[in-house]
Amino acid sequence: MRALLGTHKSVTLLLLLLFLVLLSRRVRSLNPSLNDDVLGLIVFKADLQDPEGKLSSWNQDDDTPCNWVGVKCNPRTNRVSDLALDGFSLSGRIGRGLSQLQFLQRLSLSSNNFTGSINPSLTRLPTLRTMDLSQNSLSGPVPGDFFKQCGSLRAISLARNQFSGNIPASLSLCATLASVNFSSNQFSGSLPPGIWGLNGLRSLDLSENMLEGEVPTGIEVLKNLRAINLSKNRFSGQVPDGIGSCLLLRTVDFSMNSFSGNVPDTMHRLGLCSHLSLSNNLLTGIVPNWIGDMKSLEILDLSRNRFSGQLPSSIGNLQFLKIMNFSSNSLTGSPPGSMVNCESLLVLDLSQNSFSGDLPGWIFGSGLEKALHSESKLSGILHSVTKLEVLDLSCNDFSGEIGSSIGALSSLKYLNLSSNSLVGSIPATIGELEKMVVLDLSENKLNGSIPLEIGGVSSLKELRLNINSLSGQIPGSIGNISSLTTLFLSQNSLSGPIPATLGKLSNLQVVDLSFNSLNGSLPKQLGNLPNLFSFNISHNYLQGELPAGAFFNTISPLSVAGNPSLCGAAVNKSCPAVLPKPIVLNPNSSSDSPSDSLPQNLGHRRIILSISALIAIGAAAVIVVGVIAITVLNLRVRSSESRSAAALAISAGDDFSHSPTTDANSGKLVMFSGEPDFSTGTHALLNKDCELGRGGFGAVYRTVLGDGRPVAIKKLTVSSLVKSQEDFEREVRKLGKVRHQNLVALEGYYWTPSLQLLIYEFVSGGSLHKHLHEGSCGHFLSWNERFNIILGTAKSLAHLHRLNVIHYNIKSSNVLIDGSGEPKVGDFGLARLLPMLDRYVLSSKIQSALGYMAPEFACRTVKITEKCDVYGFGVLILEILTGKRPVEYMEDDVVVLCDMVRGVLEEGRLEECVDGKLHGNFPVEEAVPVMKLGLICTSQVPSNRPDMGEVVNILELIRCPSESQEESG
Repeated sequence: MRALLGTHKSVTLLLLLLFLVLLSRRVRSLNPSLNDDVLGLIVFKADLQDPEGKLSSWNQDDDTPCNWVGVKCNPRTNRVSDLALDGFSLSGRIGRGLSQLQFLQRLSLSSNNFTGSINPSLTRLPTLRTMDLSQNSLSGPVPGDFFKQCGSLRAISLARNQFSGNIPASLSLCATLASVNFSSNQFSGSLPPGIWGLNGLRSLDLSENMLEGEVPTGIEVLKNLRAINLSKNRFSGQVPDGIGSCLLLRTVDFSMNSFSGNVPDTMHRLGLCSHLSLSNNLLTGIVPNWIGDMKSLEILDLSRNRFSGQLPSSIGNLQFLKIMNFSSNSLTGSPPGSMVNCESLLVLDLSQNSFSGDLPGWIFGSGLEKALHSESKLSGILHSVTKLEVLDLSCNDFSGEIGSSIGALSSLKYLNLSSNSLVGSIPATIGELEKMVVLDLSENKLNGSIPLEIGGVSSLKELRLNINSLSGQIPGSIGNISSLTTLFLSQNSLSGPIPATLGKLSNLQVVDLSFNSLNGSLPKQLGNLPNLFSFNISHNYLQGELPAGAFFNTISPLSVAGNPSLCGAAVNKSCPAVLPKPIVLNPNSSSDSPSDSLPQNLGHRRIILSISALIAIGAAAVIVVGVIAITVLNLRVRSSESRSAAALAISAGDDFSHSPTTDANSGKLVMFSGEPDFSTGTHALLNKDCELGRGGFGAVYRTVLGDGRPVAIKKLTVSSLVKSQEDFEREVRKLGKVRHQNLVALEGYYWTPSLQLLIYEFVSGGSLHKHLHEGSCGHFLSWNERFNIILGTAKSLAHLHRLNVIHYNIKSSNVLIDGSGEPKVGDFGLARLLPMLDRYVLSSKIQSALGYMAPEFACRTVKITEKCDVYGFGVLILEILTGKRPVEYMEDDVVVLCDMVRGVLEEGRLEECVDGKLHGNFPVEEAVPVMKLGLICTSQVPSNRPDMGEVVNILELIRCPSESQEESG
């Protein structure tokens, strides 16, 4: 301050500056030297969306932007010199505000989502040296005069945008340019000839565009050029001869074009070139001998051309070469022995040529990490290799055995010896390859057994031994390879059972064991594999029933064909109706035999009550008004209570009483798997609080087995209509064998002449009706959840229909949602328990929910078929999509959902019907077809409704339309 007060001039200047600072808070435009940068950046920001608030520090009341995020200033002038906003998640347009930054030297806006056309004023900034707009969504043509006033621009990158049109000829006017990157756009047309006039150019990248025509002559003037990349375009003609004059070139990439003719001989002068790629062109002739003069080469890729003849021995001079690729040519002879001098070689690909003779031994003596020789015609016996990570010798004519020394390849991750003529057994040392990820020995002549040591290859993901002559059993040690996803053992002579240890391989996706001699039954553990989507066991000698599980419930018949003793829906052959060791209990028998007494491990010696106690349970839990049989039954219970107080209660400590008689009071409990234990939960049948719901067949209660597993018990209220015990048990057993991931599993039953209980798996998520119309804990179903429920329900009905089971009672309260959001359909097939399918009984008891009932129920002359399920399912679709009940009662009207949706369809407003809870968050291209499908399913004429199998196919095509396009293409 003392210095400023020293002279009158300094005082005047200070006062002037203070005045301007104060004045600038109200009129920012009065002093450009202080305010142009602030104004320009604020205007620039106004055109943007900043979802992450990265530019929150940009305050228009600040005197200077030098402390703003992404902004740097020249410390001497206090003017903005750098603006770097890379990866800020910004979107919007690049407006004119940046043109105010007259001292800007570096502009970098890469990796954002800027849209629109490029602003022509950007290149007119007088001091701009670097412009990076790469990795955005900018589009349209670059203006023809964009580079006419490019000032001192030295580097420009427009890479990875959506620019189109020609590269402006005005580019040649930017004499100061050193780096140009227009890669990964949609530029088209020919290359402007004037581009070679940029004699200061060091790097040119025009790759991944649609440029075409011949490369203009004159490249030889680019004496400073270090890198040129014209790959992935449509250039034709010859490789420009003048390229050999660019002596400083380090990288040349002309791959994936249509260049033809010979490689120009002038390229031998590129002694500094380390990367040369001419792959995927139409080049012809021989690989030139002078290639060995390019001694700095580290990458040499001449693959996928039309080269012929032998490889020159001069290749051995390339001591720094790491990657050599001559695949997919017409090369002949043997690789030259001089290649042993390529000491740095890591990758060698000579595949798909016409090489012949023995595989040269020098390959196994080098530090090679990858040797790829697939589809050549090399022959000979495998040598010992020690350092390879990837070895591909597939599609050749190798013979001999795989030596035990293969175990020394401790670094090997990928071994492919397929499609050769290898003989002998697989050496046990294969188990020492602990880093192996892929092992492919398929299509050879290998024999002997699969070694047990294969289980030691813990990292293995793919094991392919198919099409050989292997014999013996599949070793159980394969179950130790926890990462295994693919197992191909088909077309061998394997025998014995499929090991149960395969059920431990939770990552397993594809299995092919077809065309062997495997026998025995399939392990049940296979049904628990969560990622399995292909399992081919066709043409073996397997027997018994397929495992129950998500995949095996829908397995293709082709995958199990050729096994005469297999049974199940997939082979269209019923299995014997003998359930595995059912537990049958007779509470009135005095026998001590296992079938008549309770297991001791239930925790109580007797847990079955007499008939009077069971009737007391039923009377206390279910009172069905209007059903005379149940009323009479209740009276019997009350009279029984006065006579036998000892048999009344069921609680945690009470038992079922045993009676020596075998009259109508006898009861029978059957569980399809495991042992029944209601010792801690039977009292719930008397507990009103445990009631889950009521339907046309009866009430459902939740109880817990002795092992802690919850179950749902349905107490049937149609006792007067139920078939005889023999017919009842036969039908229930059939329903118990119906298994599908989208069906509620029937796990057992209890029978007396006057009381029947059905025991189901417990589904915790509640009913679809509650989710749609009440909201489950405030959660409303998303579009994906609704679609998955529709698809899963359709699959369950299609499965039932394949088994000739009609549901008859499709409604949202019978579709349950499990903990993972999957639908499970319950109450299926209960009409089979009635003595006859009387449509009036069904109407009153089963189809009690108005709106789901197919119209043929009202007509005695129309046959009741699976199409009534299709109708109910169609109504369910409309209910799920609209969120409305099938029938809604208004003040002055009754709205039938099907009629309402059809009316809206005729008005072209179908998407307006979608549930408002989705708030528009649904794909119209899926919602409208699904709703139309629902209307088709509710056609008044049964024959006009699709089959449920067709419905599933249609839904899958709606969800994945690209698959249908690929198939039709």
